[in-house]
Amino acid sequence: MKLYFFRHGQAEDAGLPDFDDFTRELTDKGRERTETAARALVKMGVKPQRLYTSPRVRARQTADILAKTLGLPVIVRDEVGFGLRVETLQPLIADLDFNAEVLVVGHEPDLSATIAELIGGGEIVMKKGGMARVDLFENRLPLRGALVWVLAPRLFDLIED
Repeated sequence: MKLYFFRHGQAEDAGLPDFDDFTRELTDKGRERTETAARALVKMGVKPQRLYTSPRVRARQTADILAKTLGLPVIVRDEVGFGLRVETLQPLIADLDFNAEVLVVGHEPDLSATIAELIGGGEIVMKKGGMARVDLFENRLPLRGALVWVLAPRLFDLIED
């Protein structure tokens, strides 16, 4: 199984005195970069069967952009918000065929921590609007896999051109 982890795009500043982290929206740049990433994913042949997202606004907006280009419905799950871990991810994919692809849109540091747990440790850097792919090993519980790649957002520009 291929798991794709996408960190939400650039969002409004969290440093405002009365900000509500749950409702922070993507900036124009965050939307544009996510649209570029979505077109690049099509060129790369990424074809997830499911797209899960955090309920936080910036993640949901990122997922909506990706879903529109990839032709998928968005599935909002609290488990993909803050607190994502391997044990919360496993039930979301348990009913899928091993050849399935799943895209998860979420937040740091949870994406990096989940990826590190899946691959047995290490440091992962997930930039805003960046993406990683982990291929799971078959018949392994807890889930384990291999990191195939991590893409910084600027690389989507090169792929899309």
